[in-house]
Amino acid sequence: MINFDGKKVAVIGAGIEGISTLKYLSKYKTQTFLLEQKDEWKIDAETRKLTESLNTRLSFGKNYLDALEKFDVIFRSPSVRPDLPQLVQAKKSGALITSQTKLFFDLCKAPIIGITGTKGKGTTSSLLYEMLGVSGRKVFLAGNIGNPPLEVVEQITENSLVILELSSFQLIDLEKSPNIAVVLMVTSEHLDWHKNTDEYINAKKKIVENQNEKDTAVISNDYPMSKKIGEAANGQKYYFSTKSEIANGAYYKEGKIVLNTKDKIEQIDITGTSLLGEHNLENICAAALVAKLLDLTKNEIEKGIVGFKGLPHRLEFVRQVNEVRYYNDSASTIPETAIAAINAFKQPKVLILGGSSKNSDFSTLGKVIVDSNVSTLILIGQEANRIKDVVASAGFSGLLVEGLRDMKEIVTKASEVAKTGEVVVLSPACASFGIFKNYQDRGEQFKKAVNGL
Repeated sequence: MINFDGKKVAVIGAGIEGISTLKYLSKYKTQTFLLEQKDEWKIDAETRKLTESLNTRLSFGKNYLDALEKFDVIFRSPSVRPDLPQLVQAKKSGALITSQTKLFFDLCKAPIIGITGTKGKGTTSSLLYEMLGVSGRKVFLAGNIGNPPLEVVEQITENSLVILELSSFQLIDLEKSPNIAVVLMVTSEHLDWHKNTDEYINAKKKIVENQNEKDTAVISNDYPMSKKIGEAANGQKYYFSTKSEIANGAYYKEGKIVLNTKDKIEQIDITGTSLLGEHNLENICAAALVAKLLDLTKNEIEKGIVGFKGLPHRLEFVRQVNEVRYYNDSASTIPETAIAAINAFKQPKVLILGGSSKNSDFSTLGKVIVDSNVSTLILIGQEANRIKDVVASAGFSGLLVEGLRDMKEIVTKASEVAKTGEVVVLSPACASFGIFKNYQDRGEQFKKAVNGL
């Protein structure tokens, strides 16, 4: 456990997690510094006022990491690579490099359920949280989902449970693993940040690498990369699938989740779920399996499934206008999630694709678009031309729309071309930066435009 008293501590990043870390450190007698790459004038007044109240010194702009070697402790934000030259030099000079996630693992008194995956971790975490809430357990949901774990650490007791959504950015330098580790669908992502796919997979492995024989890993059986990560687990292993029957875990069959654990088979009715698409069947399988391993009853699991209405920006139904239904899937930032959105609907679709680059491979997405009943493609953002080339090579013969400048124009055009009975789906398969602040802003603008029709 780190003793912060008398230490000179740097917190990198003025985002939600960085500010949360500063609040936690305020109870110690430390010299705290907030280091932020953005220029000072781009930081909102509320953040500046808060840092003043916490007696935090500020460093902004392109030289924000200068003199890192003068600090005793440095908190890395998830967006900052641990091998950044300034961090490496600071470590050589004796600084302790840590993160809020690492500190939380040291402080947490309760068992941690860590959930990772390329996509689905937010939905699975929230669904499991719903199930555990039904059971009456004292449970906390934190991590990459947007709730900094240090915000709740002092409320956690040994009788609590913690669900922690973990991204590869948070896992890459983690030295402890959760008591229950959940590995969902894993494919290549964030190759604009990670050096290559191997580094991405190795970062994800941290969720199981430091488990012991008493710990548990719950692993997707449907993705080779997920199974590869699961091989590094040291404790009990359970698998889940929507494609094949599982002897030790959970699988989907004929409208039910079959739980095959502890020498007992139970069937969970999921007809009441509001979650769309096969990818969400995977998420339900994973959450139900963890719930069963935590001894929840069939009734509690089913109530949790029915009670969970899904997360914003994930195949979120917005509105029906003139017999056309509009869905917001702005959280789709990779091709695989756009494919899942396409496959979630049998109806002909107007699909809105594109955004800023994550160096994704769109070839499979192009083939799925051509093989499915996508009637219109609206392409936006930096990746529009690359997607256009891919779908053209795959033989797309539907209507293709380009050159729209903002979300109002995009939605207006979608409403003009959509025919009765079709669905309009915003599932961009790309990051949002450029036209929008983030995927939440993109989704909110989409909903506002749809509600304005």
